Amino acid sequence: MKNLFVLLVMICSVQMVSAQKYFSKTGKITFQSDASMEKIEAANTTASTVLDAATGNYEWAVLIQGFKFEKSLMQEHFNENYMESGTYPKAKFKGKIDNISSVNFKKDGDYKVTVSGQMEIHGVTKPVTTTGVISVKGGNISAKSNLSVLVADYGIVIPKLVADNIAKSVDIQVSTDYQLMPAN
Repeated sequence: MKNLFVLLVMICSVQMVSAQKYFSKTGKITFQSDASMEKIEAANTTASTVLDAATGNYEWAVLIQGFKFEKSLMQEHFNENYMESGTYPKAKFKGKIDNISSVNFKKDGDYKVTVSGQMEIHGVTKPVTTTGVISVKGGNISAKSNLSVLVADYGIVIPKLVADNIAKSVDIQVSTDYQLMPAN
């Protein structure tokens, strides 16, 4: 009987570890575009994200209107003229951490990961692969990643009049502090 109890405890423990999901509603996404005339930067600290530690499945979504700029006129142009946030209100990523088995969520450390999936911006979905780091410290999980995208790949048109002011590629940084998702 004692062996049966030990076996049941082990099975439940394995299921709990393998079913760990982490989430955040305060993920930070920043981007910058360096052009010869002007540097454009914005940040959004309301990205929602979920990471499944067992499978490596990884998703995030962010409202376009949540990006904050230093200059309000830039923010207005970004939403109305370029991103058309009334028509395309969100940017999303759905993919997988390809080498999730290399991350020990129970041991402090920085773990280099490769992330691949589909990113949707401005109503256009494209495959994306990038690298990142998952950090474990004192039971807390965080993740960071950088990638660069071409504006034209996502159907964002830059008028010729301001083409010298806006770079053709945008550098995106994603950083998140995760919380353990409550069990159902």
